Amino acid sequence: MEKIIKTKINTEFIKLDSLLKFAGVVDTGGYAKELVQSGQVKVNGEVCTMRGKKIRSGDEVIFEEYKIVIEN
Repeated sequence: MEKIIKTKINTEFIKLDSLLKFAGVVDTGGYAKELVQSGQVKVNGEVCTMRGKKIRSGDEVIFEEYKIVIEN
């Protein structure tokens, strides 16, 4: 079952690896970096291996059973 996490950001964007930590899906930025670079994270339905990918309002990030939705 999918767990939806709605996250608000107060900036124009947040980097993908930072978002995983900010949303509480991972404990460390280093672990987030590993997950992204190994192809375990999807952005808007597509696998993304760029940890510095800019995530903006309206984007959806999926990791395992978590779906992170960005709101502003």
